[in-house]
Amino acid sequence: MLSSFPADKDADVLVIGAGITGLTTALALLEKGKSCIVLEARSIAFGTTGGTSAHLNTVLDTPYSDIIKQHGIEKAQEVLRSTRKAMEWIRHNVEKFAIDCDLTDCSGQMYAGTADEKKQLEKIKDGIIELGISCREVSDVDIPVKQIYAIEFAEQGHFNPAKYVVGMAEAIQALGGYILGESLVQKVSRKDGNILAETQAGDLFRADHVIYATHTTPGIQLMNFRVAPYRSYLQLWQLANESEYPEKVIYDMEEPFHYFRTVIQGRQRFLLVGGQDHKTAHAQNEQANFLALDGFVQKHFSPFKKVYEWSSQYYESLDALPFIGYYPGKPDHRELIATGFGGNGMIFGSLAGHMLADLIVTGNCEFESLYSPGRFGPLSSFKDLIVENVDVLKHFVQDRLSITKIDGLAELARGEAAVLKYEGQRIGVYKDGDGAITAIDPVCKHAGCLVKWNNTEESWDCPCHGARYNIDGEVLTGPSMISLSKCEIGKR
Repeated sequence: MLSSFPADKDADVLVIGAGITGLTTALALLEKGKSCIVLEARSIAFGTTGGTSAHLNTVLDTPYSDIIKQHGIEKAQEVLRSTRKAMEWIRHNVEKFAIDCDLTDCSGQMYAGTADEKKQLEKIKDGIIELGISCREVSDVDIPVKQIYAIEFAEQGHFNPAKYVVGMAEAIQALGGYILGESLVQKVSRKDGNILAETQAGDLFRADHVIYATHTTPGIQLMNFRVAPYRSYLQLWQLANESEYPEKVIYDMEEPFHYFRTVIQGRQRFLLVGGQDHKTAHAQNEQANFLALDGFVQKHFSPFKKVYEWSSQYYESLDALPFIGYYPGKPDHRELIATGFGGNGMIFGSLAGHMLADLIVTGNCEFESLYSPGRFGPLSSFKDLIVENVDVLKHFVQDRLSITKIDGLAELARGEAAVLKYEGQRIGVYKDGDGAITAIDPVCKHAGCLVKWNNTEESWDCPCHGARYNIDGEVLTGPSMISLSKCEIGKR
């Protein structure tokens, strides 16, 4: 599926990232006659796209009541129009390129279990109705839970994201585009009127435009500080009672909230349950989030078997709307970015692809002002920017003062990891099942924060800007471009 390197490493556009945003952009550009190379650090859909629940929403994770309050009714109406456009573009790709991705239209439901949740949900319902989405109160929801109030709304859906992006990748290559895996971009620069992208392997690519479809840009840049990384947890279950599989997408009003839908693979149906969202590397014990999902399913459903579980990372913007467009402060409008999609990456990734392609080809696009990365949002978003980066500063300083003190590696259990002091040095240590030690320098190569061990994904995660590294310290996801240094300290 991934391309071999082209003989000519020049293109009209370089797209960094082969998730839904990058591939949608590349496909739209190729349809408009532009040459395009996609550079991916790992493999197609390695990041957020491969880990998503793949809901297709016109009713977003951020309630329209909140969007109306922050941005006004006219901009909220634009947001709704943009989500509908995204749904249309997904259907366009599915139909034009014959992509078999289990695309399904359905209704959505939200339910409240307490009086306080009901008040919040009534506000959400009023915002949905004010914008013109069909919405009504219902007495029952499509899953076996107790509720005191519930609503149902139209225009939702879901699909198989892996099948969808593979279908787009095939279309991209059929149109003459290239998708290059294991091509971690470490530097983007300018020379002789060209934009240059250099990979970890030393390969150099030239283009007229570059698009960052990676949530964050390489290195320390402005947009790293305007979004915050979050993780969400997902499980796939077989149920003993077939009637408990929902036909709709369902959301509760708990904090953190949960979401549910049915996944069909061949003749087998599964319950997908997700939630327990939190800022990356801010949980004391990530495994506890899976246990919480276990308990929820055991309490409300008739589970037969848990098939799989995983977590995924996404980025929230600071004013509830994504950033899509020209990278602020960059000259000539030749660098573009799409980020801050929150939990609605399939919708906003699809929207971004077409917006960015239009900006490159024509110099303008629909919704350009609404989602401009250079916008100055409401005062509340400026306050949130300060709060988020005070939180970053807290981890930059405080984590250095509260390192777990372990007198020797013997105290670290097999299969566990921690940041500790050993012989006067600060190190990140992982001890495998045989007692073999892997040790790394735990200072993130992006902005110098201390990484934290994620015991569900077995990764070192940065609490500041979401960079992630594997057990050996190799970069999994940016914005870091450099692996953590390894230390040789033997076996215990």
